[in-house]
Amino acid sequence: MSFVTGAVARAAIVLVLFNVASKLTALVREMVIARQFGATSAMDAYLVAFSLPSVLFYLFTGALSTVVVPIYSEYAAAGREREAWGLFGTFFNVLLLLLVVVTALGLLLAPWLVKLLAPGFPGDTLSLAISLTRWMFPLLIFSGLTALFSGLLNARNVFAITALNGPLSNIAVIIAVLALGSLWGVYGMTLGVLVGGVAGAVVQLPALRRVGFSFRPGVALNHPDLKKIFKLILPITIGFSISETYILIDRYLASGLAEGSIAALNYANRLIQMPLGLFVTAVGTAVFPSLTRKAAEKDLRGLGEGVLRSLRLVVLACVPSAIVLLVLREPLVTLFFKRGVFDDRAAGMTAIALFFYAFGLVGQAGEFILTRGFFSLQDTRTPMVLSAIAVLVNLGFSLALIGSLRHGGLALANSIAALVDMILLTFFLNRRLGGMWAPGMWRFILFVMLASLAMGGAIEAMSSWLNLPAASGTITLAGQVGLVATAGLVVYLAALTVLRIEEARRLWDFVKQKFTKSSREA
Repeated sequence: MSFVTGAVARAAIVLVLFNVASKLTALVREMVIARQFGATSAMDAYLVAFSLPSVLFYLFTGALSTVVVPIYSEYAAAGREREAWGLFGTFFNVLLLLLVVVTALGLLLAPWLVKLLAPGFPGDTLSLAISLTRWMFPLLIFSGLTALFSGLLNARNVFAITALNGPLSNIAVIIAVLALGSLWGVYGMTLGVLVGGVAGAVVQLPALRRVGFSFRPGVALNHPDLKKIFKLILPITIGFSISETYILIDRYLASGLAEGSIAALNYANRLIQMPLGLFVTAVGTAVFPSLTRKAAEKDLRGLGEGVLRSLRLVVLACVPSAIVLLVLREPLVTLFFKRGVFDDRAAGMTAIALFFYAFGLVGQAGEFILTRGFFSLQDTRTPMVLSAIAVLVNLGFSLALIGSLRHGGLALANSIAALVDMILLTFFLNRRLGGMWAPGMWRFILFVMLASLAMGGAIEAMSSWLNLPAASGTITLAGQVGLVATAGLVVYLAALTVLRIEEARRLWDFVKQKFTKSSREA
């Protein structure tokens, strides 16, 4: 059996390419922000202000994308696509009204919300955070609509236009910081965030019309499946709100630590998100429609195989990524952020956070894939309950570790909670589908870890030989980091080949096939 179907593979390739663009522009965005604002109290205030609408945005994004696809697939399988568009036309009107009401409440309650989230802020930082929060909340309207539009387009296997949201938003922030950062400070950056949010929704409208969606006035609240949507969305929203509590816990506790602690955690988390966004999100998004179809067809064996293959892929990519981030944390932070206002102190704080976050990279990746397995079965309750358990784990370890490790303890608590959540998700999904604990999977994980450790040893040896990150100049350091990472990748792939990992053999066969084809054409 092929590793993924042709349609899923093509969709994954498209998403990987657009995610590369998104993550590269996101990295440039963070570099520009770090240079302009560093790890300062103003940056702490901005991040707290962004937290509230951002958390709500992720709730809508996660809930809508995971509910829209299965329900649309059910209608399509029954030949009722026209009815599906009528249902989601009604849902659009209800959602828009809800978003406007929540935004109005956010504007009104901003002072109390910020005080609740960051009680450790001094007066000036607190006032700035309240003001920025009021600027940020209208973003929720456009972010929620963007999430709905993306879910509908993905249900029709349209992925490219939805993947433009990230690059558009990032470019808007980059331009705003460069053009307005010196004049308006963090307010200029906030304006860029708002412009990017509007663009993300508007750019999808032509594609929506082409696939058949149309806007209709009025709200048919008596539609039977409208209640079903909200019934499915509610536990997902609760589940995502629970998982996003990680951010709120971090910022609540870090507001009482040294200035720049919140900013350092944010910069480190951005580097952690690179492998997640480049690969894991692409695989999970591309395979989700296929999983929902297997569930709709009652093909539980095929569903389990799809989840397991996707999980193998993300383990194959994320274990070595975590090793790279662990070993090269200081050179990477220096390369991407250490310029302008971002000084030695900020770099040291960020490197500490990155070290502890890296331990949970595989856990975060596994969470993303495994929850798609539950959502394809329209089981939204189990991930919600397990997320609540993981948050309690996160809170407990945060309180236990913050005294000795400061903001590093918060990062380590996140990692522990992510790994616990992944293990619990695997256990309960295995009860539904079977095969998650297959002996071959344990052997696969062991061999990937051995290959990754060999890679880490090679990277550490080369780093010591080159005396990283003591290189003078960004270009020189970038070249050395690239050389070390490439050498580590070669060692990793060679080790996988020696250990006879199936995916490594497929990769080598693909490369040889392309090389042979190119030679014949030449």
